[in-house]
Amino acid sequence: MCGISGLVNCGDRESLARMTHVQAHRGPDDAGLWDRKFPDGSYIGLGSRRLAILDLSPDGHMPMCNEDGTVWITYNGEIYNFAELRHELESKGHRFASHTDTEVVLHLYEEEGPDCVRRLNGMFAFAICDLRSAAPTLFIARDHFGIKPFYYFHDAKKFAFASEIKALLQVPGIEAELDPEALDQYLTFLWVPDPKTMFRRILKLPAGHYATFSRGELKLTQYWDLSFPPADHLCARSEADLAAEVRERFRKSVEAQMISDVPIGAFLSAGLDSSSIVAMMARATNQPVRTYTITFPAKYRVGETTLDDPEVPTRLARHLGCENQRIVVDPDVTDLLPRLVWHMDEPTADPAIITAYLVCREARKQATVLLSGVGGDELFAGYRKHVAHSWAELYCKLPLSARRLAEHGFTMLPSLRGTAMKGRVRLAKKMARSASLEPVDRFIANCTYLDCGQKAELYSPDFAEQSGSDPAGAHRSAFSRVCDADFLHQMLYLDTKIFMTTLNLTYNDKVSMASSVEVRVPFLDRELAEFVAWNIPPKLKLRGRFLPTTKYILRQAMRDILPREVLQQPKAGFAAPVDYWLAHDLKEMVDDLLAPSQISKRGLFRPDVVCRFIDEHRAGRQDWSMQLWQFLTLELWIETFLDGRASKFESDYAPPVQVATA
Repeated sequence: MCGISGLVNCGDRESLARMTHVQAHRGPDDAGLWDRKFPDGSYIGLGSRRLAILDLSPDGHMPMCNEDGTVWITYNGEIYNFAELRHELESKGHRFASHTDTEVVLHLYEEEGPDCVRRLNGMFAFAICDLRSAAPTLFIARDHFGIKPFYYFHDAKKFAFASEIKALLQVPGIEAELDPEALDQYLTFLWVPDPKTMFRRILKLPAGHYATFSRGELKLTQYWDLSFPPADHLCARSEADLAAEVRERFRKSVEAQMISDVPIGAFLSAGLDSSSIVAMMARATNQPVRTYTITFPAKYRVGETTLDDPEVPTRLARHLGCENQRIVVDPDVTDLLPRLVWHMDEPTADPAIITAYLVCREARKQATVLLSGVGGDELFAGYRKHVAHSWAELYCKLPLSARRLAEHGFTMLPSLRGTAMKGRVRLAKKMARSASLEPVDRFIANCTYLDCGQKAELYSPDFAEQSGSDPAGAHRSAFSRVCDADFLHQMLYLDTKIFMTTLNLTYNDKVSMASSVEVRVPFLDRELAEFVAWNIPPKLKLRGRFLPTTKYILRQAMRDILPREVLQQPKAGFAAPVDYWLAHDLKEMVDDLLAPSQISKRGLFRPDVVCRFIDEHRAGRQDWSMQLWQFLTLELWIETFLDGRASKFESDYAPPVQVATA
């Protein structure tokens, strides 16, 4: 796992060195630069920070070149089928100097050009500089699901890229400017959907895409997309047969992703996804699997139904013969949150970033690679919004008068914060707002934290004029691409392409790399995902209507492997005690950073409306915990990147850089 960077016709070697320096946490084991100036005055440079996972020797140094130095690569990721590809390439005459998957990607590109990405099974983001033709060509690519990040800046003949935005901001001419449309999306969803970022003119290469840059022209190409069968597609295979194949394909994926030359472990919560991964890992090795479970002291757990019960993974680890380290954390969140905002690059208002960071930080003392259950909910239908759609279909059959009465009643409910009913009340209020809408609008509403009316009240007159187009445009476009599929599959496509890529995979990458940990995601094996999409019918993913069973076929596949306690465990998010923090640890920070004078200074929001959110939340009239977390995270992001306070974090990293020249 690594941090990559590169420049074309902008910056210089010093800029490239700063780009690698600021990403040192992504690769503490090695650093390197390669650059070349051409007779016409053009310039190309590649930078790398290396976290050594396969072939720990100096042979894995990057940027890496082919035998004659005409093709150079900087690479981030893991290719799980690299051994088979290497054998094939050797049979065609390619010679290898290392045992890395990086070199396999390099030679595969030599052999097949841009189509090489279609052969790769894994997670990756890389750039290859091809000097074999009259005009140098930069080839860039991002993996099928967007597991690894790739940010870029393009302006005429200038091009720059990196694993993290903070590296791009080291380049002269690339300024930190807020994108108003992206801010509108952030306030709608808690994060900014691809390909935008919160920074004007800095974009993300979409998942499943590659691009070429030559003679100042950037050409993007989509090489893969997840697809689903038509809604009337019939599956003739039995449930038992399908469960058996899901289990076997999943087993192979987990085993393939256990390849490593450094210690490996796994997240272990009380949930089905991580438990399934650990169970398969335990079957694949004779050594006890290292597992890590995070929990909070009892004071944090009051009224938080989303925090997992730590006793369940403890019992499961014992049942499977695994090691289990329970990580009890009581973090200084006032110190931690600003640092994580810097690591995330963009404001990401999901408090799970704190939980994920803490478990990675502690696990790094023993393991460099962790397997994660991200992707299981998107493949097999595990979210409450999938269940909510089923409930809404039944709800819409009630008489209109009964629905209006119910919606009014739910709207008037107090938040019941501090009780076990808090989550249910929040869901009921959200459903009251969305249940009577058409399916597409209902799904979008269930993903929304501030709706159009609330934002209209919130925005200052000046900012309201800049906020722009429909924030859910990417969602509607994605729905249109799978409009012939069953609606559950449409929701899963949206979650896979937008929610998972932009939020879950992004924060898993950023917070794990903040601790120099590589996170792998076995559910996102491309062949497994394609099989599940096309062969498992909706009724075997979400089973039943009134009290539907989520991820039904996965539960059946794991029925003889996992204890009943795990199979019947209700869904619990990888969450954090937001309510407690806002009321205690962060209370002073909220009062300071969201004070009327500070809100007025930014010119984005109306101070009285922000104050109303704070007052209603503290009085218990409404649960605005996620919205307050949004405002707080945004202000910290502005201070860090727009006010220029990022340097206090950048100074933590001062590694040496090796320089290669052409």
